[in-house]
Amino acid sequence: MGSMNRRKFIDILFFGSLVGTISSLSYPIIRYLLPPKKAGGAVNSVVAARVDEVPPNSYKIFKFGSAPGILINTPQGELRAFSAVCTHLSCNVTYDAQAENIYCPCHNGRFDLNGNVLAGPPPKPLEQYEVKISGQEVIVSRRA
Repeated sequence: MGSMNRRKFIDILFFGSLVGTISSLSYPIIRYLLPPKKAGGAVNSVVAARVDEVPPNSYKIFKFGSAPGILINTPQGELRAFSAVCTHLSCNVTYDAQAENIYCPCHNGRFDLNGNVLAGPPPKPLEQYEVKISGQEVIVSRRA
């Protein structure tokens, strides 16, 4: 006959609950471990700042399409630009002038002045942009 006994019903209910629990617990772990996809704009070049806006060992956040960028004037006076979006969980990074590196406050990620990962959970380096000076303007472009 097609009747279900109590034991079989309890087994099915337990198995369904177990699958639901494992799924709901593993989803946030998987989202944490996998970096988010990049959100990019069609912008290839922007005026990030004026030359006198960023003194040595300081930085400026600028808009690069729909995402933020960071322009850093190193202690040696060299201008460098990167995506200001951490490669771990898309938090915004900042420049730590004392440590002379790029810092992500979300999970203590640190990058050197070439964008390479120094510490923390970021899985890959920051995207680095080209920097050119035209008159008094600092122009930042995507690398080809």
